[in-house]
Amino acid sequence: QVQLVESGGGLVQAGGSLRLSCAASGGAFTTYLMAWFRQAPGKEREFVGYITRSGGVTVYADSVKGRFTISRDNVENTAYLQMNSLKPEDTAVYYCAAAHSAFTSSTFYHYWGQGTQVTVSS
Repeated sequence: QVQLVESGGGLVQAGGSLRLSCAASGGAFTTYLMAWFRQAPGKEREFVGYITRSGGVTVYADSVKGRFTISRDNVENTAYLQMNSLKPEDTAVYYCAAAHSAFTSSTFYHYWGQGTQVTVSS
């Protein structure tokens, strides 16, 4: 069973960048597709994107396409979310999640990190 720990959140001005990390332990990292979700106050958890086991395929929500990039290091057992050109509407708690298959719904992910806050000021 994999455990996930996010880091790298913080406060950034609009137009700035942040890189989030998701460190995995306790499971075979390369057997998991890794995804990122976010949840703003009063809103449902929203799909951000995912990366396949080998890292060969990435899928993004339209709202972040062209600004965010997901990558992974299968030696370091870590997934990353590089966020550029940040907007105030990107403010949310960001979660990484793991699954054995590709889903865009949070319902199908059983392994979650604790979340890291990202706040974008205008």
